[in-house]
Amino acid sequence: MTAVVLALTAVALVLGVVAFALKAGSTLEIVLSGLMLVCVAAAGIVLLAGDGVVGWREAWWNILLLIAGSLAVAGGGPLTTSVLALVDRGNTRSQSTQQAGEVLRGGALIGSLERGAIFASMVAGWPEGVAIVLAIKGLARYPELRAPDQPASVTPQAVAERFIIGTFTSVLWSIACAGVLLSR
Repeated sequence: MTAVVLALTAVALVLGVVAFALKAGSTLEIVLSGLMLVCVAAAGIVLLAGDGVVGWREAWWNILLLIAGSLAVAGGGPLTTSVLALVDRGNTRSQSTQQAGEVLRGGALIGSLERGAIFASMVAGWPEGVAIVLAIKGLARYPELRAPDQPASVTPQAVAERFIIGTFTSVLWSIACAGVLLSR
């Protein structure tokens, strides 16, 4: 069971890194992100079918910690952009969340830091850290979300939508990656 879980999370990490290198929103990125999600879900099912990580040697658990933490940070970016690309299908240019990314600059870096902090707080057994991370992010982004001087090519609704969808996807992904480690 240990080898299967480690292999599934390692494959998910490789898929996430490859997807990260692709053009945001491309069909291949969406497919790889979906496969990455399937690998993490499969690892979770294997852990739930067994005894979780109870009884694992510490060295194997530490390897899983490293892989899952890397996956939370690196894999969340392609997954989030894939979800946003799927949301954008059929939207006009002014409603596009991709256009809204021009207003919310630094989203990829902020998202990576957010996922790392959420993963760490969950693994450390301090879920209150999620609320702190979200509060800091919300307060820091509030001026951009309510700025009256946004480009005419982007609607305020698209900016808010990108913020909410991106944040939820990112947070849920981090918690799912931490959940693999915390299965008992």
